[in-house]
Amino acid sequence: ADLRDPAAAAALVAATAERFGRLDVLVNNAGGSPDADAATVSPRFVEKVVALNLLAPFFTAQAAYRVMREQPDGGSVINIGSVSAHSPQPGTAAYSAAKAGLLGLTRALALEWAPRVRVNHITVGPVRTENAAALYGDDDGAAVAGIVPLGRLAEPDEVARACLWLADGHSSYVNGADLAVHGGGEIPARHVVRRNSL
Repeated sequence: ADLRDPAAAAALVAATAERFGRLDVLVNNAGGSPDADAATVSPRFVEKVVALNLLAPFFTAQAAYRVMREQPDGGSVINIGSVSAHSPQPGTAAYSAAKAGLLGLTRALALEWAPRVRVNHITVGPVRTENAAALYGDDDGAAVAGIVPLGRLAEPDEVARACLWLADGHSSYVNGADLAVHGGGEIPARHVVRRNSL
């Protein structure tokens, strides 16, 4: 389903709720973008990036809320964001803006939909996925890992476990949070320069 289409998002949520008889958790994980020069990128490209990374999660969350609000124990929405929302890199203007918007959306929905539905955000850093080589080079993440305090890319399962925690009762008082699952972020450039000069 193309979740950028509100009708498709609503149909997917409705089919899921019908199949399982309820909807406890929505994880908005669709996203991404190739790098593009902000000075020359086309309006169509920008629209598609914003639609995928901000509008699709919004439309899907709306549909999920309509189901969850009717359930006695509500539900949980988890938006998967990016370090780009906090620290944009060259070539990511549209993506960074959309991901910053997703964080703002998370906080707004957390206020509007509590106490029935909790809405939280995970800031994710580099993850070892099928697309990792295209994003971070074909050195198995070694170059990127060198600037992450934990010294490696995340495994997908580590992000999944953060989602599980936000979805279950162990986080029952967590709402509107931004959980950092990024290995400590990026080591500041001055430290990298100093370390490499030793």
